[in-house]
Amino acid sequence: MYEVRFHGRGGQGAVMAAQTLAEAAVNEGNYAVAFPFFGAERRGAPVLAFTRIDSKKIFSKTQVYNPDCVVVLDDSLLDTIDVVSGLKPEGIAVINSKERPEDIDLGKIINTATVNAISIALEILKAPITNTAILGAFAKATGVVKIESLEESIKRKFGEKLGEKTGERNALAARTAYEKTIIGKSRGIKKLEARKQWLPTYQEMPVGGSLIEGKTDAGLIGPGSFIENKVSGWATYRPLRDREKCVMCLLCWFYCPEGTIHRISNRGDLMTNYDYCKGCGVCANECPVDAIKMVRARV
Repeated sequence: MYEVRFHGRGGQGAVMAAQTLAEAAVNEGNYAVAFPFFGAERRGAPVLAFTRIDSKKIFSKTQVYNPDCVVVLDDSLLDTIDVVSGLKPEGIAVINSKERPEDIDLGKIINTATVNAISIALEILKAPITNTAILGAFAKATGVVKIESLEESIKRKFGEKLGEKTGERNALAARTAYEKTIIGKSRGIKKLEARKQWLPTYQEMPVGGSLIEGKTDAGLIGPGSFIENKVSGWATYRPLRDREKCVMCLLCWFYCPEGTIHRISNRGDLMTNYDYCKGCGVCANECPVDAIKMVRARV
């Protein structure tokens, strides 16, 4: 059985990628299953998805803990998550990155394939959605499925949802990434430390299951707990306000779903706290005078 674990952020299409890979494998005569793992996260939050492929029927329903391949749709996750946790010694990591494999430090020297999937997506799809491009890199790095099978699966799956032309553009993104993927070995310098799960244990849960404000070994829980979860690395785009255009109507402040926009009373100004801004773009969409633009948070 070949097991794949996808690491991405909400809105990047990790779940769709896992499903598309499974469909391509089935079209080649294999058995395959795909499923996600996420809670109530907003766009930009880290999410997981899994695919299993086998020549026999698959009965395992657990998460993938010891993958043959990990696929990383956003390389900013490398700084916060041990994406290669449980990866088999002969396994491979497929990463969306502008860096070459030997320039990426995964804490282990392992087989690594890289491709600048976000650049390909912006060029071909006009959106930073990297799922189809990274599937092309997966095909090149592993050979588990043929790129032709992935192209057909992408055209059908994306075409049904978004239209034939969109399906064809996504298939082109996969083919382009396939041709540009670089395969090598990662560095293994940084020390990997297991992060504590940001969840209370069952012993710490109050009677009845309703959370109250409290402190655990993993951090704060309950009301106000998100103050410990800075999300500055989640956003692909971030809002930039033009003070000359701003008329202080406060619609951005009113509509911000995370409350990251603060009024500075002594200056009669507004400030965005980028530690907690997920780059959703609601403020820019609601601004009546076009004073807020969404700009790339990183290259």
